Amino acid sequence: MKNIDYLKSVAKNLRFQVIKNSYTSKTPHLGSCLSCIDLLVALYWEVLKIDPKHPTKPNRDRFILSKGHAAPALFFTLAEKGFFDKKKLDNYGKDGSIFGEHPPAPKYLPGIEAATGSLGHGMPMGVGMALSKQLLKVDFNVFVIISDGECNEGSIWEAAMFASAKKIDNLVIVIDYNKWQATGRSKETLTLEPLRGKWEAFGWEVIEIDGHKFPEIMNAFCDSKKLKKPTVIIAHTVKGKGVSFMEDDNNWHYRIPTHEEVQAASLELQI
Repeated sequence: MKNIDYLKSVAKNLRFQVIKNSYTSKTPHLGSCLSCIDLLVALYWEVLKIDPKHPTKPNRDRFILSKGHAAPALFFTLAEKGFFDKKKLDNYGKDGSIFGEHPPAPKYLPGIEAATGSLGHGMPMGVGMALSKQLLKVDFNVFVIISDGECNEGSIWEAAMFASAKKIDNLVIVIDYNKWQATGRSKETLTLEPLRGKWEAFGWEVIEIDGHKFPEIMNAFCDSKKLKKPTVIIAHTVKGKGVSFMEDDNNWHYRIPTHEEVQAASLELQI
């Protein structure tokens, strides 16, 4: 595993790029991006077996960002890993650009496995991809990040039952559990808890972690490889993580930072 300090530095850099991009492109969902960046760094720098120069090889691992509104975090992660030239991001949010609030169809951008944004759809697609391993006779794993708000969707639980019934063991779902939804606290919208108990009742292996501590994240992914059933990692995260005045403040679901706030974030992130 790479040095933890290195992974932290990558995450800080990505956080600032996403914050700056939100300002310049006027793209929202900043808080949702910041809560999942540590998970993305762990996946792309340590876990996923995929060659950025050959992103469609049949034996590649697949990743789906089901919480598609956090697309800026994924775009900058993919660019940093070399899936495409970073200069492409210069037209973010402009007329005709493929970069916006949600991931585009796979044919438009290397590294994208599915166009997402309609919440609750990415996980079922991931289940189907994981099941296809048996048909393709190729060894690969599928990883999907969903939001806690997505767990309100019936499609999530239907997919969970299907994956358990089919004993799909090459599938890992990560819940970015930042405790917020678009307009309020997750627990005030629908009754999610006991979240662990729900997934266990649906036949899944459950691992619960701090979604911002790289050792815990890496251990969870490592443990998931040893299991013989679908695995869900409940990652407790903080919306707006990394910048004190954004943390756990749901205004940053839609707010665009000012120039002064970008500068303040730069100082906090030491970039």
